Amino acid sequence: MLLEGTSDVAAVRALRATRGVRPEDEPCRLVDMGGATNIRRHLEAARAADPRPTVVGLCDEREATFFVRALEDLQEVPVDGGGGGGNLSVEDLPAHGFHVCRRDLEDELIRALGVDGSRAVLAEVGLDTAFAAFTRQPAWQGRPAHEQLRRFCGTTSGRKELLAAALAGAIDEGSCPPPLAALLDSMPVD
Repeated sequence: MLLEGTSDVAAVRALRATRGVRPEDEPCRLVDMGGATNIRRHLEAARAADPRPTVVGLCDEREATFFVRALEDLQEVPVDGGGGGGNLSVEDLPAHGFHVCRRDLEDELIRALGVDGSRAVLAEVGLDTAFAAFTRQPAWQGRPAHEQLRRFCGTTSGRKELLAAALAGAIDEGSCPPPLAALLDSMPVD
């Protein structure tokens, strides 16, 4: 499974745990690509592997075009006249195993939990006081709570990964955001 970064890996690992898959028993390899722009290199490595693995993944909406171009250029999908024909669109990615978060992973998780549920998670991990201080900053005063939460996730090193796991772990299976639910449904549990 190709994921943009450590926060995506942490979220998927937490969601898999809610489905009964312990990290030590994970049958899928969760790959932190170090950013969406590295998709081509990871697809090339998977293509060269023997046996060739089934590859699925997750990306943010604004990075989806990197996935489209890599799939086209590597001829993972039929395109007119060889590589890079331009037939594939972002909307086609799920049919090829790559699911797209509307804005980004944090946005999906916060929407799934709602503002109150997300704030409860912050309290559980001891970040409610830090969040309150963040919302008092002039640049963030009066902004919608959803936007404040989303930005707060990435303001300190390590926080994005911590909160991705905590937010994902708080989501029940019936509330899982569609791109994450589709991704999880495509993965074996043993």
